[in-house]
Amino acid sequence: MNKKAFIETSFPVREISQESVKEKNIRQGHISTMHIWWARRPLATSRTTIYAALTPEPADDVEREQKAQFLRLLAKWENSANIHLLQRARQDILEACSAKDGEPKSPPKVLDPFAGGGSIPLEALRLGCQTYASDLNPVAVLIEKAVLEFPQKYGCPQTDSSPSAQATTAPHGSGPQNPLLDDVKRWGQWVLQEAKKELECFYPVGSNGERPVGFIWARTVRCQNPSCRAEIPLMRQTWLINKPNKKLALRLVLHQGRVDFELAEDAAIDFDPEIGTVARAKVICPCCGGGLTDKEVRAQFQAGQAGQRMVAVVAHRPGQSGKLYRLASEDDMQVFTAAATALKAKREALYAQWGLDPVPDEPLPEIGTLGFRVQRYGMNTWGDLFNPRQLLALITFTEKVRLAHTQMCRSGYVEDYAKAVTTYLALIISRITDFNNAFVRWQPQWEFVPNLFSLQALPMTWNYAELNPIASILTGTYESMFRQIVRPLDELSRFISTDLPAPHATQTSATTLPYPDNFFDAVITDPPYYDNVPYSHLSDFFYVWLKRSVGDLFPELFTTPLTPKKQEAVAYSHGEGGFEEGKRLFEETLTQAFCEMYRVLKPEGIAVIVYAHKSTEGWETVINALLRSGLYLTAAWPLNTEMETRLRSQESAALASSIYMVCRKRAKHETAYYEDIRDTMKTRIYQKLDQFWKEGIGGSDFFIAAIGPALEVFGRYENVKTYAGEEVSVLKLLEEIRKTVSEYAIQKILKNGHSGTIDPETRFYLLWRWTYQNRLLPFDEARKLATAVGIELSNYWDGGFIQKEKENIRLLGPTQRAANLPERPLNHMIDVLHACLILWEKNDRKRIQQILDSTGTNTNPAFWRVVQAIAESLPAGDKEKQLLQGFAYGRANYGAETVHERGNDNLFSSTDD
Repeated sequence: MNKKAFIETSFPVREISQESVKEKNIRQGHISTMHIWWARRPLATSRTTIYAALTPEPADDVEREQKAQFLRLLAKWENSANIHLLQRARQDILEACSAKDGEPKSPPKVLDPFAGGGSIPLEALRLGCQTYASDLNPVAVLIEKAVLEFPQKYGCPQTDSSPSAQATTAPHGSGPQNPLLDDVKRWGQWVLQEAKKELECFYPVGSNGERPVGFIWARTVRCQNPSCRAEIPLMRQTWLINKPNKKLALRLVLHQGRVDFELAEDAAIDFDPEIGTVARAKVICPCCGGGLTDKEVRAQFQAGQAGQRMVAVVAHRPGQSGKLYRLASEDDMQVFTAAATALKAKREALYAQWGLDPVPDEPLPEIGTLGFRVQRYGMNTWGDLFNPRQLLALITFTEKVRLAHTQMCRSGYVEDYAKAVTTYLALIISRITDFNNAFVRWQPQWEFVPNLFSLQALPMTWNYAELNPIASILTGTYESMFRQIVRPLDELSRFISTDLPAPHATQTSATTLPYPDNFFDAVITDPPYYDNVPYSHLSDFFYVWLKRSVGDLFPELFTTPLTPKKQEAVAYSHGEGGFEEGKRLFEETLTQAFCEMYRVLKPEGIAVIVYAHKSTEGWETVINALLRSGLYLTAAWPLNTEMETRLRSQESAALASSIYMVCRKRAKHETAYYEDIRDTMKTRIYQKLDQFWKEGIGGSDFFIAAIGPALEVFGRYENVKTYAGEEVSVLKLLEEIRKTVSEYAIQKILKNGHSGTIDPETRFYLLWRWTYQNRLLPFDEARKLATAVGIELSNYWDGGFIQKEKENIRLLGPTQRAANLPERPLNHMIDVLHACLILWEKNDRKRIQQILDSTGTNTNPAFWRVVQAIAESLPAGDKEKQLLQGFAYGRANYGAETVHERGNDNLFSSTDD
């Protein structure tokens, strides 16, 4: 391989980002539907970055554009199984490999030690590499086996005379083209039919042929008013259908201290269904108007005094479109009670057969665990997250999966092959648990049930939806999850061949890799993002069910009661020692992992590390770990990997981009003086920011993207010191980066116009609006932005444009300052602008002119640049944006009359004076 790889010199950021965002909308055939995994990397970015890391730097600009164009084609989802493109990519990679004299070249060895859902190793395999995937989490490893190992080993097209077909499948008709896919379909249907025989009576068909597909439940508490004591159904809202052309809601009806319901449709909805009986764990009794505090609500749950009530039934009549809704009846509850009785008997029988409780009795994580809220409401085990009928369905399906494996072996299947088929059946059941639990909500806009882990958390849910898992409609049923397993398995079989090296998926910690020194040509990985995702605790939800379905087939993965946590590389702030200890342990673990990556990487090898975190603390820890390991950055690319709809745009400064950091092993152990490299570092930052700006990268991503080019200079050296002999910390480096980016961004936002005449307060306001718009920001992040422009946050809390909300900071716009701005002098350009916007909304043009003339801003070009820049930074429909546009549109009217300069204290007085 040449001295530099393609990815170290250039990369088509915009186009690859566009393809990655498009991919997020793809469901059919994508491996993400095979099983949920959190923070999964897009296949497009994985495929293209691997190719660019394993092929050499282009010889000239013509070749550079040719390779960039090839990458654009390679990134497209529709080309992911294009054998012509893949063959070319594999050949390019093979040609770049070195070989010993007289020996043929062999594909590069690629490792992902944090393989998770398998995106990166899958694309390494697709590109013909010798692929090694590992993860500490056993759920991740099982997913990797289903994505990597089994399709490659058993999914190649077969014939009747093929030895592998004879060796793997039982003789049941003509030989399949894809034995693995064929048998997963066959036995998947067998499991469903066998389960239906036992479960259909608990989801009975109605007198008119309608079959229930879902049930709406409300948890209940007792009113604390001694004269009332009503059972209060806890409902966040009461919509059943909330579409533009159809509305249906539940109306609360009070009968002598009892709360009942009736259906209200369209024009008959004379109440607000958005208003329920509970909000943020505080309850209002609809009967007497009395209230329960959040503590009183939790106390009833913890004491076992809370209950639940079936409120409505969602049904479907075969041959008709749409869904039917009715109130739940006594008959419905009798069927549910019968299911609870059947659960008790089946639970005891299976316990005797399996030697473990078929209902997960493993404990939930301790109170305070990141993302978990249910323990405070008396939910203590993983089995507590399901109602009795859901548990009956799940243990029945689990039993049939185990029986399917037994039947396969009895009918002549080779054990390892039967184990592979059974794994996919177990994944179907695992996927169902994500939809069929007592914490999913009915979605009235779409009339379906979203999965529980659409968020990376387990929050408390007051009213929930129970699915009929043997129904034929709605996502989350057995049939829908069966399709979501089969389709990606079919896709995975389209690009594989017996010529590809066999992949390896193993359970191991990234801190103790079982490979020799200098073994891998590339390490390409996506480590955990500081405190973003509690992987092990979340995956326990699936682990406890997979342990019951295939735990005996994979004893090496399911030896522990729950997933391993001691070596997990995640920063938890709730443990002993709090935030600082969590940060220290994360940095220590990540450093060990990076050191292992350094050890197993060949001297000329390349590493690509993906990271995304919005906080300085998160980046400080990963950079410290990187520098201590001996790896240093040679390039970094911000790639947009998230859908806009996913970003929590209103209240959180979420990132759209992940930073792909390209690293090499440091060969020299040199020390540099900060004063000597500062200008070089700043120049490099500006060079890359120019490119990122042209690529359309902005906002908080822009600040994070600058870390890469700074480390390209800073990270070359083992130590960086000042002339005074002090070691330069990563924290100081990040402060310098933020200051440099702030200067650059201000110039670009203002289109290089008069930035030097703008006061620090206005710079801060402009940067915040451009970077975070109207979002909250943690105090420390806001403080660092303030430091970069030279202001102190606390000086602006008392009536200024900055508001502290507990541990967060909010930037106040003109309408939020209307009450207190008249009482303050207009000392800063942003104060003048806000005063003008408040008056513009009141149509007080005379006072606007007085302010502009008295402050000298009317003739200041920088002021009007700021007006335009803030307006361009805000989203369409934003109130402040509309005020700014209206104010700027009337600019010509503000200079028509000259007034005497006057003080600012009475400019907000009535126009009648």
